[in-house]
Amino acid sequence: MDHSVTFLATATITGFGLATLLLLVDQWQRFERLSFRLPGLLIAVAALVGQSALLYQLGFQSAPAALNLSVLNALATVFGLASAITVISAFREQLEGIAVVLLPITAVTVFLTVFVPESNVPIRTGEIALDAHILISLAAYALLTLAALQGVMLLIQHQALHGHHPAGWIRRLPPMESVEQLMFRFIVMGFLLLTLALVTGFLFLENIFAQHLVHKTVLSVIAWVVFAVLLAGRHVAGWRGRTAVQWTLAGFILMGLAYFGTKIVLEWILNLD
Repeated sequence: MDHSVTFLATATITGFGLATLLLLVDQWQRFERLSFRLPGLLIAVAALVGQSALLYQLGFQSAPAALNLSVLNALATVFGLASAITVISAFREQLEGIAVVLLPITAVTVFLTVFVPESNVPIRTGEIALDAHILISLAAYALLTLAALQGVMLLIQHQALHGHHPAGWIRRLPPMESVEQLMFRFIVMGFLLLTLALVTGFLFLENIFAQHLVHKTVLSVIAWVVFAVLLAGRHVAGWRGRTAVQWTLAGFILMGLAYFGTKIVLEWILNLD
């Protein structure tokens, strides 16, 4: 392995770890004149830049216009996008609670991508429509991942609210109304991108219902229906709380099965590219 890749991966993982530590300290210890929030976010940005450089080096093959979109590369890309959205948004909103969960997971995906051997899965790009479909699909899943995390946070807060002594860190989370609003904001953006991904897939992929893609396509469509019903229920019947979270997590799981479940079966079990 190239020493520069190893060094960059180590520095990136260290950056994610340090950023997480600083944000945790800032959350747990509120100093009057000393805040670790801004340094933590800036270090997270630097680590995300490092991860982007790594994914560029590892994703593009020596052959012209070939992209290695293996399971681990795709996983690192999704969590990198989710972390980037979270960190950038955290400069204006209270998203440190999500960042301290996402950044360590992203660090793990960087480690797996660089240090765990995996077969290359080259996808010939060069067509704008195909490139757009891949990028939009990954961005949609990243946004819906953030929605799912907000949903889990909402469930934890709901459970703590009905408990006798909620933990101290629960009281430091944003109000439940803000968490729910942000969850639906991510759902709307993710749903729009998922819609666009499905449209581009049906229009520009000739083999979208081929045997090795049919499960991915069907599960993605079912996930789209789940999120469509959730948004309709929110608009018409005012769905919120546990009901909204349950639908959100159901759609997120279906999306995970559609993309990563299919890729794991094809690449790791059946050894098909």
